[in-house]
Amino acid sequence: MEQEYGLAELDERIAGCRACPRLVDWREEVARTKRAAFADWTYWGRPVPGFGPPDASLLVVGLAPAAHGGNRTGRMFTGDRSGDVLYAALHDVGLASQPTSVSSDDGLALHGVRVTSPVHCAPPANKPTPEERDTCRPWLVSELRLLRPTLRAVVVLGAFGWQAALPAFAEAGWTVPRPRPAFAHGARVTLDGSDRPLELFGCFHVSQRNTFTGRLTPEMLRNVLRTAAKAADLPTRTNEG
Repeated sequence: MEQEYGLAELDERIAGCRACPRLVDWREEVARTKRAAFADWTYWGRPVPGFGPPDASLLVVGLAPAAHGGNRTGRMFTGDRSGDVLYAALHDVGLASQPTSVSSDDGLALHGVRVTSPVHCAPPANKPTPEERDTCRPWLVSELRLLRPTLRAVVVLGAFGWQAALPAFAEAGWTVPRPRPAFAHGARVTLDGSDRPLELFGCFHVSQRNTFTGRLTPEMLRNVLRTAAKAADLPTRTNEG
């Protein structure tokens, strides 16, 4: 089924979604009470749409916005430590214009890359329910269909995103192998499509639990991003200084 609207309108529709009562209540409560460090901020407090150009050839799929990150700033992986790690790595390999992402008006631009998530609202304890994941899936399916003309590769961060994204790829027109491939850091799976295949890569999530313990190092993340960028025909740089 062809989309009847473009990516900009999809982003607007996502930002107005109120389909999951628990998530609506939580994101709006967080936006009212705030964190002391951000008391002077006007929180976004809505679903957070994807970020990046509409002709991206590489997609990065996370989990969900952070309560005081994307839910505050209105941009994916912006304003929290997970975003600090992700955008620094994207910049290191030449896919982002700057290494930091602190607000939606900070001038950051992504080069051939878009960042999204299977759940667009900040969930309590960073844990969406399976029902919330499934309710949000049509947004990801629509985004994939709109990106399909240029999309070549996808990096999925973490097992939750992997499990949530596989059905979306199938609904968007790619063939997911059976049995479904298991998530692993460094996993690479080719999804066949009617026009071209899609290269799918697994990467540990950029959560503090992973980055603080060394389960995911900056080098590991850069390696996955660089390999995926090559599959997406995007130029990268090797100098990480």
